Amino acid sequence: MKAAQTTTALPALPYARLRPTADTLQLWTQIAGKITLARTPWLNHSWHATLRVSARGLATPLIPNGASALQLEFDLIDQQLIVRTTEGGERRVPLEPGPVADFYALTMNALESLGAATRIVATPNEIADAVPFPNDHAPRIYEPDIAQDLWRALVHIQRVFGRFRCRFIGKSSPIHFFWGGADLAVTRFSGRKAPRHPGGVPHLPDTVTREAYSHEVYSAGFWLGDQRAPEPSFYSYAYPTPVGFSHAPVRPAGARFDEGLGEFLLPYELVRRAADPDEILLDFLESTYEAAANLGRWDRAALECEEGRLGRPRAVI
Repeated sequence: MKAAQTTTALPALPYARLRPTADTLQLWTQIAGKITLARTPWLNHSWHATLRVSARGLATPLIPNGASALQLEFDLIDQQLIVRTTEGGERRVPLEPGPVADFYALTMNALESLGAATRIVATPNEIADAVPFPNDHAPRIYEPDIAQDLWRALVHIQRVFGRFRCRFIGKSSPIHFFWGGADLAVTRFSGRKAPRHPGGVPHLPDTVTREAYSHEVYSAGFWLGDQRAPEPSFYSYAYPTPVGFSHAPVRPAGARFDEGLGEFLLPYELVRRAADPDEILLDFLESTYEAAANLGRWDRAALECEEGRLGRPRAVI
């Protein structure tokens, strides 16, 4: 395993190599996310159960455990899931190739040994033909180097998403990793209620989807791809989708609307190879947001603001 590197360059994420490790990591993060879900009061749009990019990988929020708390972190430098409690307890589960059932058992045993035994719904969400974690004995690929490169990419993308997020003074989500779809996302809200969502997401209760889309949104993120779009990509969509959104002119060249997915896509590799990846990504975010907000008749004057500055609060007029 290589040591973590300090670099501003986006790492290469070849889909054929990334996909098997990403599939394994997605199932592992679902286990951690479901532990959070089982122990944390519901917060709007499922924000209580998401993971955050950390200084070493991906981490849950602080999870209640009676009068104390615990946290799970996927340390992608030392390649371990670390379970810590606020009482000083710690257990480690290695991140290595092998059946999901083994990882699930080790993680549940770690929680029990720390006085935090947890019962979860042990079937993956948003995955077709999902196999319950304790029954998933298929061999799984996990390459530490590609997992670490993915984390390095998320660190870079988190920073750019942060610039985009602080240009909006309306309601905005945290920048967080949704373990159901394995995507890093940020969402802006118009402030208006949305039509009832039809639901229908595989292995996800419609009540969850309808609560998540209770209000009008523009959402953007970074997704690892699947058979429908086999490459890591940035995405953006609006719910409800305003008339004309799919044909709106967006930037940069290379961005396209995918009719099957119902969202704009921008290949990660195109951004990675750009002379200024940050500006290319920001251009995609801003142009797709403008399309959604203009066509959806958002009150842009009330919702937008100048980009936040270091150490300087916004002027109140």
